[in-house]
Amino acid sequence: MDFQLTEEQLAVQAAARDFAQSELWAGVIERDEHQKFPAEQIKKMGELGFMGMMVSPEYGGGGMDTVSYVLAMEEISKVDASCSVIMSVNNSLVCWGLEKYGTEEQKRKYLPGLTSGEIIGAFALSEPEAGSDATSQRTTAEDMGDHYLLNGTKNWITNGTTASVYLVVAQTNPEAKHRGINVLIVDKGMEGFVTSPKENKLGIRGSDTCSLQFTDVKVPKENRIGDDGFGFKFAMQVLAGGRIGIAAQALGIASGAYELSLKYAQERKAFGVPISQHQAIQFKLADMATNIDAARLLCLQSAHDKDAHQDYAKSGAMAKLFASKVAMDTAVEAVQIHGGYGFVKEYHVERMMRDAKITQIYEGTSEIQKIVISREILK
Repeated sequence: MDFQLTEEQLAVQAAARDFAQSELWAGVIERDEHQKFPAEQIKKMGELGFMGMMVSPEYGGGGMDTVSYVLAMEEISKVDASCSVIMSVNNSLVCWGLEKYGTEEQKRKYLPGLTSGEIIGAFALSEPEAGSDATSQRTTAEDMGDHYLLNGTKNWITNGTTASVYLVVAQTNPEAKHRGINVLIVDKGMEGFVTSPKENKLGIRGSDTCSLQFTDVKVPKENRIGDDGFGFKFAMQVLAGGRIGIAAQALGIASGAYELSLKYAQERKAFGVPISQHQAIQFKLADMATNIDAARLLCLQSAHDKDAHQDYAKSGAMAKLFASKVAMDTAVEAVQIHGGYGFVKEYHVERMMRDAKITQIYEGTSEIQKIVISREILK
């Protein structure tokens, strides 16, 4: 097996690292503290090609592979997980889903703006009573001939208040169950569509998360993605790819917390020597480094599977399951290594600990990932 990255992949990694350090680091604590959406930073990410990395250049994208995307996600997430989740949703769920399954008209209408960062996309699946259970959709899309009449509520929508384009999962034919589900492209400003105030969250506070309400929203038939009843399959496909992005985000949070801890341990002195010379700290750093490398290999494996057009359901779920645990464990240990300073915002690791937790929840909880993995290995 070849573990060497290509020159192009290394260039993408370096560009993402430089951007994160020079453009994201300075204001990340303020954005977290005040739940400030990183509008200026996201615009620059679009200009640099980070918002549509895997989209074909024909539609304004970078035409890059998934491995490059994972590398960029890790570097951005080391500094600001709020920016990386915005990037992840736009890339993995919205852009990839539109390019893979959308009509030519849909691609040309939406992808150039999404890839450039001029507009942002959102994926609306979760509901008050239908989170991981995608088959239990209460949001309905009634077929009215030339349009659908959309009614219902969606919860926990990343980019909810700032997006311009929403991919909304809704039930058209309840009797057909999951085969009666469709995905509709909903534009901001459609009559009857409103967003709730932002949620006040534990972590990733710079990203906006809110509920969406649809009341008799008329969505043209041409805004449906795929054939009638294709919605459930669409959702499962984009979520499988989305897990790779979230695994990379978790990896980045862990890497960022580890790098800060390593630096701190070499500078902070106790009993006359840097604390990195104490075996208790060395063991923590060794565990961190080992787990992060293992998580990185799982992320790259799932990205490679996707690029090779192989089944990546299992490898993606494994990467997401393991990397999210590593993110949480590493961030907690980072706070411990920093001691009292770890509890102070200016040292960043307390924010990383708060951000890490969500990686075990969205794109399916850890328990959901185990269900996906077990189904794959029992086939």
